[in-house]
Amino acid sequence: MKIAILGTAHPLRGGLAAFNERLAYQLQEQGHEVTIWSFSLQYPSFLFPGKTQFTDEAPPKGLKILTTVNSVNPANWISVGSEMNKQQYDLIIVKYWLPFMGPAFGTILRRAKKNGNTRVLCIVDNIIPHESRPGDKQFTNYFIKAVDAFVTMSKDVLKDVKTFTDKPAHFTPHPIYDSYDAAVSKEDACKKLHLDLSKKYILFFGFIREYKGLDWLLEAMADKRIAAAGIELIVAGEYYNKDVEATNNDIIARNNLKSRVHLTTDFVPNSEVRYFFSAADLVVQPYKHATQSGITQIAFHFEKPMVVTNVGGLAEVVPDGKVGFVAEPNPKAIADAILKFYEPNSLPNLEANILAEKKKYSWDTFTEVMMKAVGV
Repeated sequence: MKIAILGTAHPLRGGLAAFNERLAYQLQEQGHEVTIWSFSLQYPSFLFPGKTQFTDEAPPKGLKILTTVNSVNPANWISVGSEMNKQQYDLIIVKYWLPFMGPAFGTILRRAKKNGNTRVLCIVDNIIPHESRPGDKQFTNYFIKAVDAFVTMSKDVLKDVKTFTDKPAHFTPHPIYDSYDAAVSKEDACKKLHLDLSKKYILFFGFIREYKGLDWLLEAMADKRIAAAGIELIVAGEYYNKDVEATNNDIIARNNLKSRVHLTTDFVPNSEVRYFFSAADLVVQPYKHATQSGITQIAFHFEKPMVVTNVGGLAEVVPDGKVGFVAEPNPKAIADAILKFYEPNSLPNLEANILAEKKKYSWDTFTEVMMKAVGV
């Protein structure tokens, strides 16, 4: 088929771009012709509190990426939609993660479908945003009307989608992020990151936002049992909110954690990701609320055990006692789960269990559900 992916891609950075590019490769391997229609302007500055939206890494080889979409310019939406209409795509795939994108995507898709040939599939990260703003419901309803079918990556989001529409909607888990370089030894990773090889390290990875609960994990690190066990924390990710950064820095200072918390609060380029996961014994996702998380699938790629909180869809993909532990969403429960991980034989058959779970999250399975959802 002739397929367009409407959404984030290089030179923009982050999980959305990584997902769309990996999906494009998968579809090309299956014999489809794929073009990614990405942004010339993704966010105005007031919606992007990070340092930069762009990566300086080389573009992905073998992908056709057009940087054309301006998220705040209605004239651009009309022209992009008209051009997509001329291309006579069999299928347009669009990710939806933020109601702010509803007007742009909704307008583009309406025009792109006027040829009577094109169908639209939406992969839904969130239909209800983590942080609400005025107009969210109206923007999402406008977008939904231009979509033919939906795929969600958590059962909670599937339920949310069904409160908005009765159009076809299917669930399939987030596939593995397998495009990163292979893991290295803990020794090499610690050397690269200037860490003491003899220590026990847990990892918090990804953009730092209030709902991701790094403050809870820092409070867990202040637990005397964690300190006595010699456990240290690696934080690798960029802050999206200065107030959240100030709160977390205060927790570190108040509890004298500076020597036991290793901060890399810049965006981690793809080429560096493997060092952080290879240095860690355990990946911790102390989220306060969530839908699904791409971090889980990066952890599976590097075959790392996890502690996740029992919120959203996290527990769906981290079977408790098999590939990690599911903790109640509070600092003490998170500390308990971390300590339990370090108990001898707390996760029997861990390696085999991780490999078995990992097989469930193939891109072949994901794209099969996609095509079934949209009826092509």
